[in-house]
Amino acid sequence: MNGVNDSPEDVNADTFYDTLDCQGPQGPTGATGATGAPGATGATGATGATGATGPPGAAGTPCWDTNMNGVNDPVEDVNLDTVFDPLDCQGPRGTGLERPVFSKSTVATGGAVGWYTSITIGTDGLALISYQDQSNADLEVAHCSDIGCTVATNVTLDSAADVGHYTSIAIGSDGLGLISYQDQSTFDLKVAHCSDVTCTTASLATIDSTGDVGSFTSIAIGSDGLGLISYYESANGNLKVAHCSNIACTSATITPLDSAGNVGSYTSIAIGIDGLGLISYYDATNGDLKVAHCSNAACTAATMTILDNAGNVGSYTSIAIGIDGLGMISYYDSANADLKVAHCLNVDCSLATNATLDSAGAVGYESGITIGVDGLGLISYGGNSALKVAHCSDVTCMGATVSTIDSAGNVGYMTSVTIGADGIGLISYEGSNSLKVAHLSNVFGLPFVRYR
Repeated sequence: MNGVNDSPEDVNADTFYDTLDCQGPQGPTGATGATGAPGATGATGATGATGATGPPGAAGTPCWDTNMNGVNDPVEDVNLDTVFDPLDCQGPRGTGLERPVFSKSTVATGGAVGWYTSITIGTDGLALISYQDQSNADLEVAHCSDIGCTVATNVTLDSAADVGHYTSIAIGSDGLGLISYQDQSTFDLKVAHCSDVTCTTASLATIDSTGDVGSFTSIAIGSDGLGLISYYESANGNLKVAHCSNIACTSATITPLDSAGNVGSYTSIAIGIDGLGLISYYDATNGDLKVAHCSNAACTAATMTILDNAGNVGSYTSIAIGIDGLGMISYYDSANADLKVAHCLNVDCSLATNATLDSAGAVGYESGITIGVDGLGLISYGGNSALKVAHCSDVTCMGATVSTIDSAGNVGYMTSVTIGADGIGLISYEGSNSLKVAHLSNVFGLPFVRYR
């Protein structure tokens, strides 16, 4: 402040006094301002030149080289030649299940066995067959060891006096076999509940002991998961039904359904698409085929209908529910010795069409019916001392292809049929005092069919 431009006072640190020297000392630096918005992206530059190709990798081991020695050994060669070629890069051939072949097997012998057979498929995919050993008057069961039932394990379930007549088997809602049968020493209806899938043992119960009951039994599992059994009361000539009170069927509610004459023999039961029982049976008084449609799950009441009254018809009935949801019944025309079938036209089977399927000699007795994987009926039956099969031509089964399955000896009695885990028919039957099983080779029941 002496009016002289003294260099130490000079703001610009020069030797001349100027305008800038009139400014005060520099203040502190202010805060940094906010970053501005990014500018637009520039154009993409040109693609650079492709780099040089690298050297080839080492040769791999041949695809079909099981000992990994890098040599195309002829034993390892898919084409069985000595030159490695593209076909050798295929994997080894698979070991798929071969198409099942037709077989006839004897699975129980020794005395008179194989009477009153009934067959079903267990939860293990193998057949379970109930039958009577008539020589010892025992209830027995055979558990098949393979799909075709070429061999089986046989077990006696009940040997109390004269038991095992008119057996019928189903798989319960617990996955175990449930067998209805008659104790002919006491004329009671009994039930055996298998203890395991193979039915090595069973618990036994008497269900009905009022008079002469329990013949011509047939069992199905109802929509409530409990057994429903149709059977014949011989003393009074009535059709009766037992509705199991529990899964093991240690007790049951008993109802007489039809008492109009001598009715109720040759019964067969199935559960319809309405969840109610449908029972086919024979009216011996009039020689008619009849059906009873249950009014509730326990079948404490039913409506009865005559389906065929043309002569003496309706013995040896067997019923199944078709792919159309309607009942189909195989039965015997005693007057003409023919195999016949009735196809229901409604769920309660108050109407039906009837057809003769086989009339070549004395045929059609002791039949069994099931529905194949093709949706068509498959019927096993006896005819001229042979086992025969009728494969329905359509859903209504107004015609059928007929085949003889076994004619070696006196065979084809007391047949029962089911569809195996392979989708092919499996038939149990009695022949020459043995329990026999026929495993068909195709859905048609024909001995020789070539698939292309």
